Amino acid sequence: MAAIAEGSDGDAAIAAYKRLLKDCLDRRPSGTRQRLAAALGTHKSFISQITNPNYRVPLPAQHVPAIFQICHFSPEERDAFIAAYEKAHPGQAPSGTPESQAPGLSVTIEVPRFADPARQAEVAEAIRDVAARIIALAKKER
Repeated sequence: MAAIAEGSDGDAAIAAYKRLLKDCLDRRPSGTRQRLAAALGTHKSFISQITNPNYRVPLPAQHVPAIFQICHFSPEERDAFIAAYEKAHPGQAPSGTPESQAPGLSVTIEVPRFADPARQAEVAEAIRDVAARIIALAKKER
């Protein structure tokens, strides 16, 4: 994982919104990161990457509404975050109210435990990939 280089305006802007997100998460109850990972369909390690200002991994715009909902951003925190996000990713910040951008339906799929944790992770990732492709197909305009 590449650390953010000093002096890059884009990297500094990404680090700025990551600091806001990290500060907000740090004030939330235990288990918030796990709930956020579940809502985003990812692992806690991804949450660590998108909240660590030292790493370049950007926060995908589609996850912002879920983050606002799960982390219970105040209106002031939300405004500051959106301003920082827009500076880092011009034209990509989600618009509208958080209510209009609430995350979609969450579906839980029970998968049997495998002896091999790597195989377990592969199966979970394959399920996420298939679901993402189906959702993308469903969103295509006809």
